[in-house]
Amino acid sequence: MRHNRRLRWAAVPIAATLSLVLAGCTQAQLNGFLPGFVEGEAPVTNHTERVSGLWVTSWIVLLVVGVVTWGLTIWAVIAYRRRKGQTGLPVQLRYNMPIEVFYTVIPLILVLGFFAFTARDQQAIEQRFAEGEIDVKIEAIAKQWAWDFNYVDEDVYSAGIQAQLDEGGPAGSVKQEELPTLVLPVGAKVEIALESRDVIHSFWVVDFLYKKDMFPGKTNYMSFIPEREGTYAGKCAELCGEYHSLMLFNVEVVSQSEYDDYIDSLRAAGYEGQLSSEYDRNQNLPGTGAPELSEEHAGE
Repeated sequence: MRHNRRLRWAAVPIAATLSLVLAGCTQAQLNGFLPGFVEGEAPVTNHTERVSGLWVTSWIVLLVVGVVTWGLTIWAVIAYRRRKGQTGLPVQLRYNMPIEVFYTVIPLILVLGFFAFTARDQQAIEQRFAEGEIDVKIEAIAKQWAWDFNYVDEDVYSAGIQAQLDEGGPAGSVKQEELPTLVLPVGAKVEIALESRDVIHSFWVVDFLYKKDMFPGKTNYMSFIPEREGTYAGKCAELCGEYHSLMLFNVEVVSQSEYDDYIDSLRAAGYEGQLSSEYDRNQNLPGTGAPELSEEHAGE
């Protein structure tokens, strides 16, 4: 009884402290300090809260495991320390069955739990919209070291160039106005087909909390709904050569009317049609239909 009473009295201040600390957390802190969250505003996409929830919950579980492990370690150090007057080694135990079972079952539960929740969220994030549900189709084409964007249904495109250093700005800064820019309407169901012209790249919009690799000869897809207007930084997240660090782009989420105006501006500037594989550097690789040398010329 006395032991239980002590536990209750210890739990009260701990619970009060946790309630006070959590109540004072900002939106960024509640979401594990991940980018893309602003107090009082919608998440950047329909997937960002799901990603942050998996991240934060995983850290909470791991911190609990850490506290238990540190507590048991400190307890063992104190409880089994050598006392004054003791010599030699303490009695050695070959094993302790309850502890052995505990150390086997708990990690197994943790691994299975992390796997199950990760698989659940991954399936939701990777789920593509049905063909009739897609509002905006984009084809993003990676190239060393820039990006091209095809607006498929509108039959216009935007060709990008590598980030240019801003000599008049702070050291290492680039000219933001010259970066390739992908414009998307807020609230629309967007599907992006990811292509590469040369080597492996990775399409990463930082505030989306999601990235996906781009492989030559293979098309990957991203499906999401942008839910908050703004400009979001993007970059290649796969080391792709000498100027990998300058393979930057921006995503602008705007209203539907602003999106329509942007599409009209591309059409007025003559950027009609679609950029395609005619600029693919890998077209002459074996297995891509390139003509082969005859045996008599193979050794020349």
